[in-house]
Amino acid sequence: MPLTTTGELVTRAHAARTAVAAFNVVTLEHVEAVVAGAEAAGAPVVLQVSENAVAFRQGEVLPLARAAAVAAERALVPVALHLDHVQSDRLLDRAAEAGFSSVMYDASRLPYEANLAATRAAVTRAHAQDLWIEAELGEIGGKGAHVAGARTDPAEARAFVAESGVDALAVAVGSVHAMTTRTAALDHELIGRLDAALDVPLVLHGSSGVPDRDLRAAVAGGIAKVNVGTALNQAMTRAVRACLAADPDVVDARRYLGAGREAMARTVERIVVGVGLTAT
Repeated sequence: MPLTTTGELVTRAHAARTAVAAFNVVTLEHVEAVVAGAEAAGAPVVLQVSENAVAFRQGEVLPLARAAAVAAERALVPVALHLDHVQSDRLLDRAAEAGFSSVMYDASRLPYEANLAATRAAVTRAHAQDLWIEAELGEIGGKGAHVAGARTDPAEARAFVAESGVDALAVAVGSVHAMTTRTAALDHELIGRLDAALDVPLVLHGSSGVPDRDLRAAVAGGIAKVNVGTALNQAMTRAVRACLAADPDVVDARRYLGAGREAMARTVERIVVGVGLTAT
């Protein structure tokens, strides 16, 4: 199937009051697992490569991006490529060349005015490459609970979107990056207020830590893109550990990497079906 774009998938989901799942990938096994899981669920999907993943790949974005593009083109469901949590302008400027249709530019660590200025500049660079661009407002964080006042304010979000020109906004509504337990409690009243205040699609980061019922409610409330990363790594790690524990003499990497790939594919299918993201 021809490579599609993140903007097409998210815009369509936003209009239909549903969402598209976006999974962060680090290895070729991640890529293959996400495509296989999406095909099993009959759902479109976004393959995301973060700036941290690029750093892990020794700073080279093209090898994983090229592999993801080939996997996407051979998939039986629509697949898009997204460059995630970018802070480097150099990497942003390479996004289109590498085959990405979209980028999430992350200046959320900065105070509001600095975040706005950096994001506005990134929007100019992205749109010059015909890239759909997502930004973040609020403090989603890496671990632990939000501090007081860290969640996204609807009025501030409306001004931020209008002044920056972003195509989508990741909002802080109770989820946290890198959670290994599904215990996050989303603020659904806030999601509703953000949805009412903004014309652009809302994005939920840190979805690995959110129970299915909360994710379903978030999608019904206006979330149009659901980002998942840690859940895949948990599935892969558990499967690899189990494989090696069952046969300590294994030296063929295909045995344990294959087990990890299968576990990740099942996780993708479970999340997509469990949250009800199977409409194409």
